[in-house]
Amino acid sequence: MTPPHPIPPPQVVIIGNGMVGHRLVEQLRAQADATQLGLTVICEESRLAYDRVHLSSHFDDPRPELALATEQGYAGSGVRVVYGRAHGVDVEARTVGVGDTTLRYDALVFATGSVPFVPPVPGNGAAGCFVYRTLDDLDRLREAARGASSGVVIGGGLLGLEAAGALRKLGLQTHVVEFAPHLMPAQLDPEGGATLRRTVEGMGIGVHTATATRQITADDQGRVTGLEFADGTGLQADVVVFSAGIRPRDDLARAAGLTVGERGGIGIDDTGRTSDPHVYAVGECALHEGRVYGLVAPGYQMARVVAANVLRELGVRAGEPVHFQGADLSTRLKLLGVEVGSFGDARGTTPECRTVSLSDNVRGTYSKLVLSADGTRVLGGLLVGDTARYADLLDLNLSGAALSVPPETLIVPPLPGAASSNTDALICSCENVREGALCAAIGGGARDVAGLKTCTGAGTGCGGCVPSLHGLLQSELRRLGEAVTNYLCEHFAHSRRELFDLVRVRGYRTWDEVLASHGAGHGCEICKPAVASILASLHHDYVLSPEHAPLQDTNDAFLANIQKNGTYSVVPRIPGGEVTPEGLIAIGEVARTFGLYCKITGGQRIDLLGAHVGDLPAIWERLIAAGFESGHAYGKSLRTVKSCVGSAWCRYGVQDSTSLAVRLELRYRGLRSPHKLKSGVSGCARECAEARGKDFGLIATETGWNVYVGGNGGVTPRHAVLLDEGLSEGEVIRVLDRFLMFYIRTADRLERTSTWLEGLEGGLDYLRSVILDDSLGLCTDLDAAMATHVGTYQDEWAAALEDPRTPERFRTFINSPERDDGIQWVDERGQIRPAVTHGLIPLPMAGGDD
Repeated sequence: MTPPHPIPPPQVVIIGNGMVGHRLVEQLRAQADATQLGLTVICEESRLAYDRVHLSSHFDDPRPELALATEQGYAGSGVRVVYGRAHGVDVEARTVGVGDTTLRYDALVFATGSVPFVPPVPGNGAAGCFVYRTLDDLDRLREAARGASSGVVIGGGLLGLEAAGALRKLGLQTHVVEFAPHLMPAQLDPEGGATLRRTVEGMGIGVHTATATRQITADDQGRVTGLEFADGTGLQADVVVFSAGIRPRDDLARAAGLTVGERGGIGIDDTGRTSDPHVYAVGECALHEGRVYGLVAPGYQMARVVAANVLRELGVRAGEPVHFQGADLSTRLKLLGVEVGSFGDARGTTPECRTVSLSDNVRGTYSKLVLSADGTRVLGGLLVGDTARYADLLDLNLSGAALSVPPETLIVPPLPGAASSNTDALICSCENVREGALCAAIGGGARDVAGLKTCTGAGTGCGGCVPSLHGLLQSELRRLGEAVTNYLCEHFAHSRRELFDLVRVRGYRTWDEVLASHGAGHGCEICKPAVASILASLHHDYVLSPEHAPLQDTNDAFLANIQKNGTYSVVPRIPGGEVTPEGLIAIGEVARTFGLYCKITGGQRIDLLGAHVGDLPAIWERLIAAGFESGHAYGKSLRTVKSCVGSAWCRYGVQDSTSLAVRLELRYRGLRSPHKLKSGVSGCARECAEARGKDFGLIATETGWNVYVGGNGGVTPRHAVLLDEGLSEGEVIRVLDRFLMFYIRTADRLERTSTWLEGLEGGLDYLRSVILDDSLGLCTDLDAAMATHVGTYQDEWAAALEDPRTPERFRTFINSPERDDGIQWVDERGQIRPAVTHGLIPLPMAGGDD
């Protein structure tokens, strides 16, 4: 008897493999394996789905992996991939044509996404004009940026600012041109747009709002030369990027006879179905109730809805139809490093609504709440510069809960150490995951962020909530009574603070002593530099002595900062930014002799870059002879004390900021700490030294110095907070001595002063009680520790030159004193810079390459 032929499973074909198309694949496969459902993906790009939300990170170095799917992964779950562009859909025959292949389907899903809108401006097709949509677009843009000096982005919305950031990363002088009166017109109001503009302009990016482009100009070869505006002005540009919105890709659906909107978009009902009962659409190509959603989160919701309904219609899963009922358009992004949040009726269009706002030009933040007519409910809001309260405010908006506190208190920045009062806050808006669900997952066994992502989906969208997941995981584990270890690493069952105390109390002076008494194994790249830093903080020994040298990381091992091409930077200390003409000449002569690139930094230092490791001793020999010493730009220690010219020169200065800055930098030079330290001293409230952006800073008043602590720049900038005020120089030094020593003793490894201060139980008041009121009786000890540091300071490079073994340590090849001739440079603006990959000259191949 011939066995019956097996019945093939129903076939689903998905046109498009972007983020939403991939999410649909995941949703379908999570509910039906390959024996239950045939699944084919048509992928137009040469690569499978990737994270388009973080597209600009494609220009980062190192370049992150953005892929969301792999061919192996798809094949392993029975997903067939057909590369190419679908060219025809026959809804009667239920087939899709791709190249020479015709695919039959039982259910078809359009996930074709959108295309960038290019305004019909004359000259928009010139060479050097680009859109910003795919990785291929970015690769073409990168190629065009080589040799270019300026770029313009047309469009000041979300993606336009992303593109501006990309041009800046590529080293171009960047401008943004926006037709509307302010940036991000779809999300922000004029005040929010103005706040964002000030920050963007502060980064050196030109912003031109209320500006209409009349023409893209080009040279005789058809290459872009600039833009002409309607008011007769213009801009020079070598590269132009269009980012003026998107248009849904509905051409294939339109040709198949499906219903599309007047302004585009494949019409779908609440179940995600198009005008044909066997065809669905998801993401940016879909038009639902007259709206096309240009965000990934609504697309993910559509994918979930369509997956459930497709499986139900094909008889794979039972249940009632699932409905898409619109999506929250709340947005929380970091654009050019600036946090921006928008939710609900952010622009205040609800009749009789009220608003409360806070604009802080000092912090560069703007917060606005749109309230109901009676002021008891949050209808929407805007946050620029600080979105720490975004989740709580969005939750109030979505829940419609009546306010129990005055609305203005919701947008005042929290004090250090303050905790959120919301016990079920929305943590991940992409996946709509609340704190309660995450806590339940932790209670169910999730013990790391990866586990939380798997259990709840939180953090798998834009990824902006991942830091919150870390914090919540730690606090919840503590609440459950579980040990949350802060061990240094697997070799030491102690935190840095515990290890610091053990070394201090028991008087250990070497790594071997510490490891034998409190460690295990042989150590690693985490614990060795940490122990080296502790020993240096306590004993101030020469860091390259035989017992300490093996502990140092690369920069400390060579007393210089290694750069991308393997050369090193040299930074002589210039206390307070004050330098004589003779000093400048000496630095210039060293740079000229050794062929170094010169750069003045924001911290008032002179970077000399491009030094071969073997040249470092000779360079420093000449710098030390000219009166300079190590600037410690390589270590976790004091870097600079920046100053303005103060009362000596400035018309507004009320105190001598330069003299105090010099005094402080000389006092704290070489002070090893958990993280690098920076400082600033401003001679008046105009704050030209940016003292509030430093770990410790001083601002002069007519009655003395105000002391600020806990600020920093970098990826997550923080403003320092006022510790004490109206102090004399002697009082300032006493307070700072204690602050720095208390921080060095109690902070975790690589913990900045800002996060250390926020984590102190009792926050700023506790810090004041310890170092101003001596509540713990530590001040005498802290004062003595700083006095020991000041009294035992030695210039590390001077010590290195006294060591006869130094030349052996500072060379490229262990068996030869020769220089590395493989390092290649290009000339740029009269100086050298490293040759990047595309500019490298191929090395001759062994045996000849002719």
